Amino acid sequence: MAQKFYVVWAGRQTGIFTDWPTAQKSVDKFAGARFKSFATRAEAEQAFHGGNAAPRQTAGGPAAGRAVNGRNGHVAHRFEVSIYCDGACDPNPGHAGSGIAVYRNGGLTELWYGLYNPRGTNNTAELNALFHALRMAEAEIQSGHTVEICSDSAYSINCIRTWAPSWEKKGWKRADGEIKNLEIIQACYEIYQRIKKELTLTHVAGHVGHEGNELADRMAMLAAQRREKELRLFEETKDIPALLKMRAG
Repeated sequence: MAQKFYVVWAGRQTGIFTDWPTAQKSVDKFAGARFKSFATRAEAEQAFHGGNAAPRQTAGGPAAGRAVNGRNGHVAHRFEVSIYCDGACDPNPGHAGSGIAVYRNGGLTELWYGLYNPRGTNNTAELNALFHALRMAEAEIQSGHTVEICSDSAYSINCIRTWAPSWEKKGWKRADGEIKNLEIIQACYEIYQRIKKELTLTHVAGHVGHEGNELADRMAMLAAQRREKELRLFEETKDIPALLKMRAG
């Protein structure tokens, strides 16, 4: 039987698997699970890291082969450092905060919350979170680590990866009006330009069970609730199930 590769975008564990029984454990009875099988590792990696999520479907029978890397054939942790960033605002506009979850070699090591703005928006909160994630990523890259930033904000990612180059060429102007949140976009773009060749910037679906994204969301809501203006390290117990029960944004 030909080797297959199974991509799980939403499940108990996300990533690329080389055997169906392991992948199945991640998606079986998982609400909103999204997964698909691919004939080659290259296709699977392109689909997973490009965020081309598929609807729930049957991936097919078992495949031969051992794990590519990591535990149980899971290779989502191909980066030494994964930084999840998120923003929340309640109401929108209103009380806004940002959160960050940092993973090293697949394990949660740090949670950050803060950047409270009493007159913020979801977009400003997302951009503020991304700015600080980029700062962290730059420091990690300078230390020789492979780094990925994950955000569920397509707006924030598009601002710095897709739209900013054109805006910059036009003197940071748009033909149809002003660029909202320009100052923080420029700050993000400046860092991104320096590290984009070494950084992987990934869009992840929000509220579908990605642990890192969910934890960053809880930290963002905590920042808004506590009205914490500084970005602070969360120093309380990192009980992940308990943290996930906190108020979501």
